[in-house]
Amino acid sequence: TIIIMEFFEIKVNYTRQTGEDNPASVSETYLVEALTPSSVEERIMEELKPFISGECDVPSIRNRKFYDIIPNGNVEDWYESKVEMITIEDNGNEKRKAVTILVEAESIQKAVSVLSDNLRNLDCEIVSVKKSKILEVYRAV
Repeated sequence: TIIIMEFFEIKVNYTRQTGEDNPASVSETYLVEALTPSSVEERIMEELKPFISGECDVPSIRNRKFYDIIPNGNVEDWYESKVEMITIEDNGNEKRKAVTILVEAESIQKAVSVLSDNLRNLDCEIVSVKKSKILEVYRAV
């Protein structure tokens, strides 16, 4: 049996314990690899449990499609990049397919560098790279 995992972007609003006596209300976005949206919510609540003090709300969960996700160590920022994959059809025509790749990096310049290194053997063009709202990526365990 083949199990197909999907990625879901989940937005979480909660009161975060800051270590001091004044908790802060935060709205954070995470990417979770899971089978279903309900398992995404369950997983994120388990991950955030130590930090939540008080109310917690999940205003949205949406499916996201990524061609690839490129982690890059213990860096805090994720960058979403649009890349056009170029293929030549049997009739000689060029075909371009736009894909999204998520890259972990400390700056946009570093994200482009990491992306270029990872794509160097493919016929493609980096169209855009922008900082993502995603705070953390949780892969299936």
